[in-house]
Amino acid sequence: MKKGFLTCVLLSVLTVFLWKAPNQPQAGDVTMPAGKFNSLSYAPYRAWQSPQDKTFPTPEEISQDLALIAGQANGIRTYSSIEGSPAETQARIAAHTDIAGLAQKAGLKMWLGIWLSGTPADNAKEMAAGIAEANAYPDTITRVIVGNEVLLRRDLSVDDLIKDIDQVRAQVKQPVAYADVTDFWKQFPQVGSHVDVVMIHFLPYWEDTPLSVDDALAEIQSTTNAFKAQFPGKQISIGETGWPSRGRWRGPAAPSRVNEAVFLRRFVTLAGQEGVDYNLIEAFDQNWKYEDEGVAGANWGIWNADRVQKFPLNGGVVEHPSWPWYAGLGALMGTLLFAAVGFRNMRLAVPAFALGNGFAIACMGTLPMLYDNWLRLDALVNLPLQAVFAFLVIRRADAVLAGRALPPVMTGAEVLAKLRRLRLPLTYDALWFVFLASAAVFQVMLVFSGRYRDAPLPVFIIPVMAAVLRFWTKDKPSNLGWEELLVANALAVLALADAVMEGAQNLDFVVWNVAALVLAAPVIIAMPGKTRR
Repeated sequence: MKKGFLTCVLLSVLTVFLWKAPNQPQAGDVTMPAGKFNSLSYAPYRAWQSPQDKTFPTPEEISQDLALIAGQANGIRTYSSIEGSPAETQARIAAHTDIAGLAQKAGLKMWLGIWLSGTPADNAKEMAAGIAEANAYPDTITRVIVGNEVLLRRDLSVDDLIKDIDQVRAQVKQPVAYADVTDFWKQFPQVGSHVDVVMIHFLPYWEDTPLSVDDALAEIQSTTNAFKAQFPGKQISIGETGWPSRGRWRGPAAPSRVNEAVFLRRFVTLAGQEGVDYNLIEAFDQNWKYEDEGVAGANWGIWNADRVQKFPLNGGVVEHPSWPWYAGLGALMGTLLFAAVGFRNMRLAVPAFALGNGFAIACMGTLPMLYDNWLRLDALVNLPLQAVFAFLVIRRADAVLAGRALPPVMTGAEVLAKLRRLRLPLTYDALWFVFLASAAVFQVMLVFSGRYRDAPLPVFIIPVMAAVLRFWTKDKPSNLGWEELLVANALAVLALADAVMEGAQNLDFVVWNVAALVLAAPVIIAMPGKTRR
């Protein structure tokens, strides 16, 4: 027992070291010029608010946001003159104000957005509100942006768009811009003669051919120079650029806190050298964007949705600042798992701590991203089941190594029969099959609709480790039916297909697809000698 306790202490120290090592401050040598950002995209929604649910912020909340932004930026960019503004909630809060007025009080300049859609009546209201606001605050609103990616979404024809731009331009004193991705400016260059500012969006993460941070910055420089030549006499402005701090990898485009900091610092340096007018997307993470753009869409902010700044503008950046909590969880879980086999078999100490740290990784990859009720429900089901399975895995490994008899095998057919009656036995075989089948379903979604889906390793990390332990303990599956064979082979085939689709540069998915093959391997390898009992 004393030897077991000492082993737990040593492995706990090792756990802390293994969590600390990859979370040392990085990119301290990548600096940014002194001063404030030029402009930040501003959507006022807090973590619990959404334009889709029609839950909007109060003027007090917006004032708090703008005071925070004023410390780091000279101005903000908005996207709509009506939606989300306090004016929309005036009946509820019995007060009327507007973002431009609050920006003026905060000492911020503002690029006012007028949102154009495919509905002319809504566009008329937006333009009327935007024109009125621009004329009411001529010193605060320094630019009016008529339409955002309207041509990209194909909401309006180019002629209808130009008509709306001309209507606004005739009634405001500020320079007027239209904002869209570069391809649509190239396709419809005639829009340029109707605006004062040619505003381009450059989001290298979302490009059809995603770019790394280094390639993205080089592309931005060449693109802005090309647009200066294409639209002589017009101001060229980058209306949106940025990098997500979390989400799925897209080829070489890797979302991370460090990469976001590096991209922004280097871009601001480049913009200063080239004299490029710019706006960064965005001030605050917007949780509601998860529904349309996945995890990455919710993580473009300099501050998170709780208004905590994610990284310093200069100095070292830690990828996971909360790593000590997960290291502690991994050490605690490892100790409990080793205790579950009585601290007896020293060969199980390392596997127990590996499973414990696997559960900590599952929590780290799940808990910070509970953006909606479905994700909360998924976490409420998945994390407890992975924790239970970890205990079943270590106890089964102990039994196999000791040569003790195992319980009768529960086949996939029996598990499905239980599930049809809304019952899930908390046994090793039942959970093994459920995780295996669930991984195959996830893999189908990744292959056929994967653009906004993350690699799901945190959801299946304990089952993957269980597969490794099956090989180590020579715990060969038996009594296999067509259900197990189907899901295991489907998972393997789809993992290979997904690996080819994602490519070797997408390390996140390389790791996941290797893990998926490991998860399927015990069943596939056991196929030639499968038995019926």
